[in-house]
Amino acid sequence: MKRRVITFSRVIHAGIVNFMRNASLAIAAMAVMVVTLTIVLFSVVTSVTLNHTIAQIADKITISIYLNDAVTTAQRNALMNELRGLPEVRGVAYVSKEQALAEYRLANANNKDLLTAIDETGNPLPASIQVAPVDPARIDQIRQLLVKPATVQLEDPQAGTSYSGDRKAAIDKIGHATNILKRIGVAAVVLFTLVSMLIIFNTIQMAIFNRRDEITIMRLLGASTWYIRGPFVVESVIYGILSALVSVAILDVLFVVSSSALQASSLGLLDINYAGTYFYGHFLVLLTLQLLVGIVIGTASSIIATRRYLKFKIK
Repeated sequence: MKRRVITFSRVIHAGIVNFMRNASLAIAAMAVMVVTLTIVLFSVVTSVTLNHTIAQIADKITISIYLNDAVTTAQRNALMNELRGLPEVRGVAYVSKEQALAEYRLANANNKDLLTAIDETGNPLPASIQVAPVDPARIDQIRQLLVKPATVQLEDPQAGTSYSGDRKAAIDKIGHATNILKRIGVAAVVLFTLVSMLIIFNTIQMAIFNRRDEITIMRLLGASTWYIRGPFVVESVIYGILSALVSVAILDVLFVVSSSALQASSLGLLDINYAGTYFYGHFLVLLTLQLLVGIVIGTASSIIATRRYLKFKIK
């Protein structure tokens, strides 16, 4: 047991020495890994923030189905129950003609001309069913239900539904934009992860080449496979740990600058205040995630490199 501990400590020491010896190569490898881990961390925070923003937008977006006056209570309840059965629907509410008129009067309380006109025409406002979607990017089932002949027959011929025209275009654009942003984030993470692994791979390859005579002597003296491979793995793990710490520090600086120097609260769909609150509220979790990702990337790259270029037979 004591011998294993001594051997393990020597492997750790050799990895640290290799890291210090290959400082120039380490900086190049770490630079790309820092970019990768920063993008990974930023993507996680951005994804959570976008989901929060989408939830806020979804709370304000409703699709109104305006009913004609001939619709019976049974028909209305059947349609509402069918809507409630859709997984894309968060809530369904009924607004009567009287309630619609009261809301119209309240919204136009300062416009006497409109109030006079509405009084002279009675109550032309139709009753409606208000549908609240879970996500404006996923309303395919709601859309299919709206165009069914049975639903169209219940709609007011003039008002129809609010999911049309400019409002329909706005809802579709919001959903399309959020999907694109999520895909771009995933693609960027995958791309830079591959680039980081490739650079670490080449760094380890060059280190093996520079130490080829030393490695040959170690093998002739009977050194085991993991004893020779271990320092390279330790070296790559150091890359990952330091890169993770730097990436977290970079994001911390970005939030400090955006909140103090720039006095920014939002950037398009990205709520910077919420992103900063989430970042600091889950700091330890995000730091642990970064360390794990950095260690995994470094370890995987070094194992692949040593397996290929040291030509060892793994038992």
